[in-house]
Amino acid sequence: MTRENNPDLLDTIARLTGENEALRLALGTKVGPSMLPARGKGVAHPHQRSWGWTLLATALIVIGALLAPVATVASWAKVQLTNTESFVATYAPLANDPSVQAYVADQAVNVIQQNVDIPALTSDVFDGITALGTGPAATRALEALKAPAAQGIVSLVRSTVGTFVESDAFAQVWREALRLSHSQLIATLQNDPQAAMAVGSDGSVGIQLGPIIERVKVVLLERGLTFAAQIPAIDRTITVSQNSSLPTLQLFYGLALAAGAWLPWIALLFLGAGVAVARRKSLALVWAAVALGLGMVVVVAGIAIGRIVFIGSVSPSLIPSGMARTIFDAVTTAMSSTGLAVLLLAIVVAITAWAAGPFPVASRLRSFFQAGTTRLRQTAEQHGITTGRTGHWFYAQRTLIRAAIAVIAAAVVLFVRPLTTGLIVWTLVISVVVLVIVELVQRPVALVPWTGQDVDGHARAVPAVD
Repeated sequence: MTRENNPDLLDTIARLTGENEALRLALGTKVGPSMLPARGKGVAHPHQRSWGWTLLATALIVIGALLAPVATVASWAKVQLTNTESFVATYAPLANDPSVQAYVADQAVNVIQQNVDIPALTSDVFDGITALGTGPAATRALEALKAPAAQGIVSLVRSTVGTFVESDAFAQVWREALRLSHSQLIATLQNDPQAAMAVGSDGSVGIQLGPIIERVKVVLLERGLTFAAQIPAIDRTITVSQNSSLPTLQLFYGLALAAGAWLPWIALLFLGAGVAVARRKSLALVWAAVALGLGMVVVVAGIAIGRIVFIGSVSPSLIPSGMARTIFDAVTTAMSSTGLAVLLLAIVVAITAWAAGPFPVASRLRSFFQAGTTRLRQTAEQHGITTGRTGHWFYAQRTLIRAAIAVIAAAVVLFVRPLTTGLIVWTLVISVVVLVIVELVQRPVALVPWTGQDVDGHARAVPAVD
């Protein structure tokens, strides 16, 4: 009986061939000669490696995970010190914070009072009036008015300063000063005496009042308070915190800045090398992502603990706790956001590596997904909707297309800055949507019954042609 006279056998062969193809796709592997048992030698294991590779992979992943928190801090420092817009965006909002405004106003008024004897000036004015010749009653009345007049002038100065620091003009001056003097932060770390902020050898951190006092002086003169002309040039720094470890932190901050451009890549290199040399790469990638996530947990937790320590270490006599909290949050918000974003990225990579790996549950989920897309394609074709030869091309190039999607998504995460949670989420969502579309568009090559015989006289199945 020939194959031509046994169509059932041909149908069975075609069906089994299709099922084998589906099984191969579900397992994500190809069956080739190297995977077949060697003649007379049993089953071959071409990828078998010693446990030394596992130890090496573990060491590389651990080193990469330990470098990740340092790399995050260094990367944040580099952005803050080299990106003017990021620097301005970080510190400009402080000008609108009520606690900062109140603190700056109080310190400015104190400096003015220390350099201008307002009670003495008021007394001189009243004494001059008395010298013109006033009666005893008028003289006594003028003497009684000296103290209230001095207090009134102080209140006027305080009100003027307060109004100024709460105005948009003050915020604009603050922002322009930040933009024009972005180098001040570098100068602070280098202890430049001309810096707007200064760090002393004892760890004291201060803000110079000179520029603010000069602006207040102009405002007072514009309001007719001519005594403001007597306010001298102020060279004074108000202390905002005291911490003996700050000089040491300056040193480490400088080292982190120098390494900011390279440490993130070095950490990724160690993590990638650990995955590359591992015996089970899928499992290694999962653990590398978990280790990276734990490193980011350390960063976020460290910032939270540092916030408590910083606020608790600042003396209320030097700086109000509310202002200390505001300053710390302004400085660390970007770093905290980066830590959370990388943590989310690590979680996504771990889940993706697990879902694509040779794990039983993941394999069943992939099979379920592929079965669902197959049903959708079959239903669409039954209604005359088909991608034809384009679908065949997508199916033939499916591995290349998936790799391209992964590379593009990785490039977005690696090179787009700032790295935010929203960026990672949208990159993931778009990648998943594109992968689903590709899975639906592709059209696996369908096998049709035997259409001829090869040179050996065997039946052959050929792809269906639209």
